[in-house]
Amino acid sequence: MGKFVCDVCGYVYDPAVGDPDNGIAPGTEWADIPEEWVCPLCGVGKDQFSKAE
Repeated sequence: MGKFVCDVCGYVYDPAVGDPDNGIAPGTEWADIPEEWVCPLCGVGKDQFSKAE
């Protein structure tokens, strides 16, 4: 499970936590998140995220 960080605002998507407020259950891998999902903090798409170091 890898974390991904928003290049715009720094929000970190952690698969162990998910994004339950926006319908993404804990344990959801990055590749399994729908393409229409957006950053819960700034609203950019998945294409604006990078794998966290």
